[in-house]
Amino acid sequence: MTYQFDFAALLPYWPEFVHGLWLTLQLSAMATVLGFIVGTLCAIGRADGPPAVKWAVAAYVEVIRNTPLLVQIFLVYFGIATLGFRIGANTAAVAALVVNVGAYTCEIVRAGLESVHKAQLEAADCLGLSRVQTYWHVVLRPAVERVYPALTSQYVLLMLASSITSQISAEELTAVANRVQSDTFRSFETYIVVGLLYLLLSFVVRIAFWLVGLGVFVRRRKLGTAL
Repeated sequence: MTYQFDFAALLPYWPEFVHGLWLTLQLSAMATVLGFIVGTLCAIGRADGPPAVKWAVAAYVEVIRNTPLLVQIFLVYFGIATLGFRIGANTAAVAALVVNVGAYTCEIVRAGLESVHKAQLEAADCLGLSRVQTYWHVVLRPAVERVYPALTSQYVLLMLASSITSQISAEELTAVANRVQSDTFRSFETYIVVGLLYLLLSFVVRIAFWLVGLGVFVRRRKLGTAL
């Protein structure tokens, strides 16, 4: 038995693939920005907060890191509806992705915070820097710079994991692929195309983070190691 490939059957659906690609990028970008903010705040709270905050952040991180992303998406999507609030699938997808990646970002950034030597904090005190200035110039920026490659990898994985949001009808790339293959009965060709598109997205996202690293981290720009 020989299988005859027919990619021509997918050509009429290229606008839908482009739309799914664009939505995947939008979901990933929003989840990355918000997840970084949530994760950084949690990392600061866990590293230098009161005991109650440290315990709450630790519980949040452990729960999220030890449960499947799909379950978290279902809890957000159906849980909010159960409480009487109606939100769209895309909004629920972003919220679930933020909750998920925030926990991983917290641990990555916390590792960077712990890498800052105490002598640097003492030097900041001697210079008379305020607590906010110390955190921004002496702790946070160097810490994020050190863990930037790990953050980049995590956010690329986030972009790939966004495919799971198709289970709640978010019209991203995988959801489009599911609909196209059901219409054309060309599952193999459809998922080959989608796999290549995700591969292309991964390269685009990595290049984008590399450019951000060059712009934000001067030392990395001089060394040519933005990732």
